Amino acid sequence: MSTFGRWTTMVDTLDTGQDAHKTCAASTAFFDASGNSGTLTLSISTGDALPPNAYPAVMFTVDNRTLPTGKKIAATFGDPGVKVSATIYSNEGVIGRPSWTVDNQAKTRLALLRAMRQVTSLDVTFGKVAVASIPMDGFTKAYRNLGTSCGFPTKDVAP
Repeated sequence: MSTFGRWTTMVDTLDTGQDAHKTCAASTAFFDASGNSGTLTLSISTGDALPPNAYPAVMFTVDNRTLPTGKKIAATFGDPGVKVSATIYSNEGVIGRPSWTVDNQAKTRLALLRAMRQVTSLDVTFGKVAVASIPMDGFTKAYRNLGTSCGFPTKDVAP
């Protein structure tokens, strides 16, 4: 585990005896607009396609049951100068906490990751509901650490 600003990175290795796969994750905690705790997590496995073919999964977990749920929720990420639109879907998250995952389109995730590098705080909206403004302090170093740990280039997101 390593910490970069408000971000923590973790690497988990699963050795099956025939091969070993690493899962690399970076996470930051936040409070939503109602004061509920949440996390923003990026994760990728060496068993998956890696950048530039695919980018880490982006998941929000928030202890707020009033946020929109479903399969195709419009979401916006960024700040007044940078906006990324994406489709998210909800699922029952870890330990019963609701979670939302950004669609798996490589170009959408790349745009979101670039926005996370550019902004000071990532403003998150699900549907028409403002969810949170999440500080990005340490994101760039955390993303570079994921690339080093899981063996993928980071120059297209965090040069």
